[in-house]
Amino acid sequence: MTEILNYITNDYKAIDSQETITAIQDHLDDIPFSHFPVLEDGIYIGCIIKDDLETFDGDKKVTDYRFTLEPFFARTKMIWLDVLEVFAKNHTNLVPVLDENNAYVGYYEIEDIIKFFHETPFLKEQGGILVVQKGALEYSMSQVAQIVESNNGKLLGLFISEANAEYVQVTIKISLGAMNDIIQTFRRYNYEIISEHQEDNYINNLKERSDYLDKYLSI
Repeated sequence: MTEILNYITNDYKAIDSQETITAIQDHLDDIPFSHFPVLEDGIYIGCIIKDDLETFDGDKKVTDYRFTLEPFFARTKMIWLDVLEVFAKNHTNLVPVLDENNAYVGYYEIEDIIKFFHETPFLKEQGGILVVQKGALEYSMSQVAQIVESNNGKLLGLFISEANAEYVQVTIKISLGAMNDIIQTFRRYNYEIISEHQEDNYINNLKERSDYLDKYLSI
């Protein structure tokens, strides 16, 4: 799989802090980014927010508004999940990238990171998706993996897709193994099944019909 570093780009030159607001408005008009990196003497000082430009004095320089710059960035050594978190936390479609010496090396675009995600086995490989839920103080990631693997399932990936003070939801992608056996084992360990599965519904329907038949015969 391609390394995430291969997605760092410099297709558009970073903004110099000494440029005027009018100049960068013209520069950013045709660029589809919500934020854009600003350098001062070659050093990254933050991202300017494109929507803010309309409220700035066009004759002033970018450095006059440095207090409005957003300081987020990614490191070259970050794994793709951490980079994705930077995008999400800052509601941006561009993230500047700095090396271990804080030198600006380029930026990531959100479309490229999503493309990278699509190449991971979690999405690329065929398998079933299962979402389970348990109390925040009761769930165990190692137990989730153990339940899948004890039923001859193979994990392609799992992550916490939702969490609060009361519960944690875990999204799991599984190849191999009998999905219904895995589901029933999760239930025995008091996990709630959030996702719907045809095989699971079929078993539940059989049980309902069996219960109805038992009641009928006992009349």
